[in-house]
Amino acid sequence: MGNTELLNQIEKEALETYVPIIRRETQSFLKTLLAAKKPERILEVGTAVGFSALLMAEYSPADTRITTIEKYEKRIPIAKENFRRAGRQDRITLLEGDAADILKGLTGTYDFIFMDAAKGQYIHFLPEVFRLLAPGGILLSDNVLQDGDIIESRFAVERRDRTIHSRMREYLYTLTHHPELTTSVLPLGDGVTVSVKKGNDSV
Repeated sequence: MGNTELLNQIEKEALETYVPIIRRETQSFLKTLLAAKKPERILEVGTAVGFSALLMAEYSPADTRITTIEKYEKRIPIAKENFRRAGRQDRITLLEGDAADILKGLTGTYDFIFMDAAKGQYIHFLPEVFRLLAPGGILLSDNVLQDGDIIESRFAVERRDRTIHSRMREYLYTLTHHPELTTSVLPLGDGVTVSVKKGNDSV
């Protein structure tokens, strides 16, 4: 299943300007999860230029509401313009600022959360993300295998990447050993994890 013409155009623009967006195989998997879950409220941590938020808006029910967080000032106006181009401003709310601060102020729960921000921050965001995830809700985290680096010895990783490497290992360990999450790690794209919060709801 291909994307809409506008999504293809936004993807092309992002790649031309070296903005990281979710890889094609991850896009397909995300569509499958959305089709299965049919979420009512989606939270995205890391908007970039809005590609994945628009993808989720396109492939989730018409009444789904999406909240997305971005702190990189240069990308925020581009994301807003892309939401306007797609006519999705009514369904997508962009919160500007540091996710560490914004997450603490959010209330209610989300039945689908997409983690796609700075990889070294995932472990710091997790307590608030877990609080906001509804029972039976899905947490999808992207870029968790870092092109295979995560399974290497930390000494085989560039020194500048070691902090991110160790934090991501901690994040993966926490997800896979969390008593209230059921998690799978999948070698899709740059690696994804799918975590379901235990509760009376189900996918």
